[in-house]
Amino acid sequence: MYDVPRVALCAALLSTLLASTSVFAQPAGSGTIPLDEITVAGAASPGAGSGDTAGSVTVPSVARQRAAVNATVGSVAFIDAGEFQNRYANTLRDVLKDTPGVFVQERYGQEMRLSIRGSGIARGFHLRGIELLQDGIPLNLADGSGDFYQIDPLALRSVEVYKGGNALTFGATTLGGAVNFVTPTAHTAFAPNILRIDGGSFDTIRENFQFSRISGPADFLINGTFTNSDGYRAHETQRTQNLNANIGYRLVPGVETRFFIGSYVTDQKLPGTLTLFNALNNPRLANPTAIGGNQSRQVETQRIANRTSFLLDVGKLDIDTWAIHKSLYHPIFQVIDQDGWTYGIAPRWAGTFDVGGHRNDTILGLRAFAGQNAARQFVNVAGQRGAQTLDALQSASNYEAYGENRFWFLPDLALMTGAKLFSSNRTYSNKGGFPANPTVQFGNVTYEGINPKLGLLWQPLPDIQVFGDVTRSRDVPDFSDLAQSNLLRTTFVPLEAQRAWTYEAGTRGRIDRLSWDVTVYRSEVRDELINFSINPGLNIPAATFNAPHTLHQGIEAAVSLEVARDLTGVGDTLGLTQIWTHNDFRFVCDPVFGNNRIAGIPDDVLRTVLTYAHPSGFYVSPSVDWVPRGAFADHASTLRVPGYALLNVQTGIDFRNGVSLFVDARNLTDERYVSDVSVVTNAATAGGPAALAAFYPGNGRSVFAGVRASF
Repeated sequence: MYDVPRVALCAALLSTLLASTSVFAQPAGSGTIPLDEITVAGAASPGAGSGDTAGSVTVPSVARQRAAVNATVGSVAFIDAGEFQNRYANTLRDVLKDTPGVFVQERYGQEMRLSIRGSGIARGFHLRGIELLQDGIPLNLADGSGDFYQIDPLALRSVEVYKGGNALTFGATTLGGAVNFVTPTAHTAFAPNILRIDGGSFDTIRENFQFSRISGPADFLINGTFTNSDGYRAHETQRTQNLNANIGYRLVPGVETRFFIGSYVTDQKLPGTLTLFNALNNPRLANPTAIGGNQSRQVETQRIANRTSFLLDVGKLDIDTWAIHKSLYHPIFQVIDQDGWTYGIAPRWAGTFDVGGHRNDTILGLRAFAGQNAARQFVNVAGQRGAQTLDALQSASNYEAYGENRFWFLPDLALMTGAKLFSSNRTYSNKGGFPANPTVQFGNVTYEGINPKLGLLWQPLPDIQVFGDVTRSRDVPDFSDLAQSNLLRTTFVPLEAQRAWTYEAGTRGRIDRLSWDVTVYRSEVRDELINFSINPGLNIPAATFNAPHTLHQGIEAAVSLEVARDLTGVGDTLGLTQIWTHNDFRFVCDPVFGNNRIAGIPDDVLRTVLTYAHPSGFYVSPSVDWVPRGAFADHASTLRVPGYALLNVQTGIDFRNGVSLFVDARNLTDERYVSDVSVVTNAATAGGPAALAAFYPGNGRSVFAGVRASF
């Protein structure tokens, strides 16, 4: 599977990377200090303390994490976990819904659509076009696919969102970018011990614990969450068990190693999609096919990773290694039974030095990761394996070298240059011998290229930045795209890689009571990987094709204003936040769809949050989620779902002894709405809204409450 010349190339590049740290052993210049306190994310729990200390060599303090994100020349976001600790944060929507430019919508349980700038826009399941990382180490499988079941919101300390090509800092250059979920260590935890229990609607109960200690050069932290919920809809029961732990050890001053260990078990029943009428009038129903086939997703994942960090004369070298084992039992139209491993290594050096008296910031990195997945399918007999229909092996390997440089040619103006070279191989072997797949099939395709980046960052004041950049992205198809299934057989389809040029300009900053983060962007995409469902009601994985030319453009904006201070004369505050994501995604002169909108994501998503905070620790925060017009359900633009508005209220109190109480009430008007769609090519020819079962109803009125003790 491994190509020896490529391995030699990676070794040579690593040697160059290590040598560079001694070449630039000069004192750092006095360039502009990046922002470290700006945030416009919605209603933070005012009493949630930072719990931040100096951090450690492998995982820096939260303040340094924020500063590193805000030094990026491009659109990024930083979320302190204190902002969602005191609400019912069960899914990634609860974590990311206050981030402009990120569209995240629940389908059921923990299954959702996550898209940044239209990445994987019509993907009817899981994830494409965004790289997920935990503590800077990839979570995606080697073919680029990913899901959300490993991410436990109660096991996070911060979240870093790098939109589009701005994720080059990790070596990611997909259209959507990357999201890095940073877990706490004993040095950065909110408290040494945390106990929490919450629950509420839909017979939901969740328990969480966290325990950490520091002993001389060693430290450790363990976090566990157990969730049980019957769900809003019939046949939506969810049972999850998540365990995250890390152990760090300072080998000598300036050298530290840390192991990250995780175990994640999910058993999720699938309610399927409904017709538009039932989604709006009988939203708690399940699709009869989902019940008859006892459709579910049972996932067991184990992860071990290591970061060993070296503080050098100039900069820091991190060497990451990881291995992920994933087992999937997934009865849908057939029983999908998969088992696979992903493993990799990624050295990365970052440092600051002088060039001709000017400050220069450099990042250099390599990534080599691969994996194999045994993919079997069986006839679905009420959720059990029937006759086998597929026995295939999916193999993926990736070799990447990347670099990014910020040169401060003026004290407040930096030129950013960067590039990534990559080679990605996908090999598929279908052993055949079954009635549905009688013949052997073999597919092998390699994707190679270079993705450059160029940008400018102007920082006229310490708390204000203006930026503009141009980036190149490439999205390599994963095996859900390449190995396409229908009721008859599975076929390997050698698709082209999706590629795009993205232009963006924006500003972020703070002036007294006002803070903002606004970006406009335009992506000109070639061979976009577009999905459409063959039969959403049967839960058949979507087919994928390359659209010759498409356009993604939009606005990502968040503005926060502290409306009043000392409202009643005791130091209380009243703040208002407005978040707006505008999406304009369309085909361009397509031979089939002309200039139609690409279906799946609404044009505008708005969120308004008003927060009152009292110095006693009490807070109340009403919010409105508003989608003026729903998304199109088909690429032919014949059917659009209705818009909606949801009213929510969060309130709670943080006591000085470390005990917190909260109530999180959602959709108080019990609005009936469609939260997501399973996209088809033409709704009119698929039976129209009366017969097309392609819609996921949103959750009705719900109330959750909890108590957390930190000590």
